[in-house]
Amino acid sequence: MTIIIDRTRERPATAGPVSVAERQREKARPKGLYQARVPIYPKLVHGRWRWLKWALLIVMLAIYYITPWIRWDRPGALPDQAVLVDFDGGRFYFFMIQLWPQEVYFITGLLVAAALALFLVTALFGRLWCGYACPQTVWTDLYIYIERMFEGDRNARMRLDAAPTSFNKLWRKAGKHAVWIGVAFGTGGAWIFYFHDAPDLIRTFWVGTAPMTAYVSCAILTFTTYIFAGHMREQVCTYMCPWPRIQGAMLDDQSFQVTYRYDRGEPRGPHKKAEPWEGRGDCIDCNQCVVVCPMGIDIRDGAQLECINCGLCIDACNEVMDKVGRPRGLIAYDTDAAVAARSCGQKPEHRLIRPRTLYYGVALMLVGGLMIWGFNTREQLGVHALRDRNPAYVRLHDGAVRNGYTLKIANHGFETTTVEISYAGVPGAALRIPGQPGADPLRVDVEPNRVTPLRIFVTAPADQVGEGSRDAAFEIRSGGKTKIVPTAFEYGSQPQ
Repeated sequence: MTIIIDRTRERPATAGPVSVAERQREKARPKGLYQARVPIYPKLVHGRWRWLKWALLIVMLAIYYITPWIRWDRPGALPDQAVLVDFDGGRFYFFMIQLWPQEVYFITGLLVAAALALFLVTALFGRLWCGYACPQTVWTDLYIYIERMFEGDRNARMRLDAAPTSFNKLWRKAGKHAVWIGVAFGTGGAWIFYFHDAPDLIRTFWVGTAPMTAYVSCAILTFTTYIFAGHMREQVCTYMCPWPRIQGAMLDDQSFQVTYRYDRGEPRGPHKKAEPWEGRGDCIDCNQCVVVCPMGIDIRDGAQLECINCGLCIDACNEVMDKVGRPRGLIAYDTDAAVAARSCGQKPEHRLIRPRTLYYGVALMLVGGLMIWGFNTREQLGVHALRDRNPAYVRLHDGAVRNGYTLKIANHGFETTTVEISYAGVPGAALRIPGQPGADPLRVDVEPNRVTPLRIFVTAPADQVGEGSRDAAFEIRSGGKTKIVPTAFEYGSQPQ
């Protein structure tokens, strides 16, 4: 006889005690047009992947919070912060690297390389980024750890949420949220240090003299961290992040993912200690893989959009397998092709090198090679020549013709550079900086990390004066290298 349990009917008031799970289902039952978020209470688990996640969490949080405080010696008045996005000065500093606004293509190349690396890793090993390195995952892990400190593990948190209001509940909830807000504020505070000198900003921030952008940015990051990691959690990954939908195009049957090996686990069912294992699978249907999952899914249902490949269900299942005396690895990082092959009695094969991984790998090497070549061949000096438009030329009393130019010399280095400036294309041309005696070539000291505008007069002698304009060029020599900057010399029309 089949018994159907209808959980949609309201429970009579005289029906006896109500379980915690039933109360949670009642809270999550939709009351209007939209279904409320069903709370997820992930259980603490111990194992190889959980310890790896702890280690990566500590390392990545340490990098995020400590990096703005690392000092890097630079000459003169340049900032000594190792990593700094200096909007006021129009520079990006990363240790020994300095990028100017016109070199934004390096940032573009870095983003393209990061995207290709993400594609390659996903094609090979699934959503490792989501499970171990994504900021949403890292901060959610931290927030769940804080939640356990105040409210206990899964069952204790469920009982506390279902319990009536009391002093015990209030102080635990208040303490948890206070620490959450503190962590969120620290997250926003650390972020703004990447855009200002950290030691100066931390002093001015508390006395109200920091830039308004620092306060606004800190407030936004504090709010979003508290909401995303404390309240939305898995909803950010499922509904807000586009990557779960994009990554489906990166995966195939040879991609390693957290996989339930149904060839070994089915048919599943409860198992008593004295019962034999013949004729059944290793899965005892204990649901431990479900209760530890931060996304609240059942990995036994196969690959799912919500799964972030964090591996916690692997640790939970391995603990259970140890207790019942069965081999570990019922849930493991595996490929769909390998599981299908074993279910057919064939030997599984894992192919890391296949067309899509080759495409991503070759594209990544090309972009990486272009980036390295660009860094190695970037010029320390950038020069632009602007010829005067009004007047285009000046005819002097002795018949000579003078053109005015503005040279803009950008010194991308950290040291003062001496440059020699000469002029080619006009025979006998004389160069002079206003207020200084003429010389050929002109020698000028260019200060580091700035654009130096240089006003130069070029005079063609009377016996070399022609008509119209003539192609010419400035020759800039520095450090044994010569840079040619094309321009033109305007003679004008001959007087009648």
